[in-house]
Amino acid sequence: MLKALLQPWHDALANPATAQERVLHRLLADYARTADGRQHGAAHIDGIDDYRRAFPSRSYEAFKPLLDRVMRGEIDAILGEEPLGWAITRGTTSGESKFIPMTPTDIRQRVSAGRAMMNYVNQTGRTDLFDGVNLNLNFPSVVGAIEMNGDTIEYGYSSGIYTRHVATFTPIKSVPSQKEIDELGGGIKLSDWARRFELALEMCRAENVTLVGGVCQTAIEFARYLRREHKCYPKDLWKPQIMTLGSTAGINTRYRPTLHALYGRAIIREIYGATEGIFGQQRDKKRAWVPNYDLFLFEVETRSGVKMLHEMGYGERGNLVVSTPTLPRYRIGDVILAFGSPYFRCIGREEWWTLLHYAWGELATLNLNRL
Repeated sequence: MLKALLQPWHDALANPATAQERVLHRLLADYARTADGRQHGAAHIDGIDDYRRAFPSRSYEAFKPLLDRVMRGEIDAILGEEPLGWAITRGTTSGESKFIPMTPTDIRQRVSAGRAMMNYVNQTGRTDLFDGVNLNLNFPSVVGAIEMNGDTIEYGYSSGIYTRHVATFTPIKSVPSQKEIDELGGGIKLSDWARRFELALEMCRAENVTLVGGVCQTAIEFARYLRREHKCYPKDLWKPQIMTLGSTAGINTRYRPTLHALYGRAIIREIYGATEGIFGQQRDKKRAWVPNYDLFLFEVETRSGVKMLHEMGYGERGNLVVSTPTLPRYRIGDVILAFGSPYFRCIGREEWWTLLHYAWGELATLNLNRL
């Protein structure tokens, strides 16, 4: 079963050009059902060059008027299906959250977040991972609601929405459940997190925690909370086999020593994702993620022009442009560094200091760009 679930990913990595062509045609068929897609001639696009000419790369600000139309009930402004909910970011550099619709197709694709864990089990044979539980430290899936087309639509954080919708299809139980987390409310103040952390400790204290998944910084803050309030570390209570973490750069380099000090010598597997989707995950011991070429279309804006992600050379960097089921040619704002196909790292946001910050981090940790 694991091999069957992982095979599309591995096949796409073996032949990314073919996989990306298939994804492009699948996405164009979806876009052709939307007003934005019709305006850009999605039904008449034949290849990647046509796609780039017809659809400019766009930031969230450019998409926001279309998303506002969806919120007012004009679903097909940019969506080909009704959203199950709206995900919000934890705040951009301007301090404002972005609202991203999560559709049934989008939710199904987010199951790819489990590929890192499943590939670990497939490689090691450690099926006893499934005998334990996943320590669920996710953000709440519901923090508020909006009126849309006469209905009330809830919004929350993407990790919580994902966990709520796909928990029954995941081969390991998450504790606490997302419902139990949501019942504590949607606040993100220190007092709100204290209640979530106490819930996690209470429900998992007697459990065999074999997996810790979610946001890297939340996992670190939970460990610090335990030390501060209960005079212990997670490694004193559990022996997790693997940690699948995302939402920050440097998980496998800058934060690895901290994670091992707090949780013990668990295997660390990085997830590269955002509110807009799960775009890649770590495949093996090499400390970089590999893309989900079978699910999303990946381009990068480099000094030498726009190219496909899989066309990047070793040491080349660029700004990622990703096409998702809901957002065509979305400039997500991340800087990607190539380590030779199919290995990549996100080294930070599109800021002038990103490369300097990354270089200093590599020097300070003596990683020096090593995989």
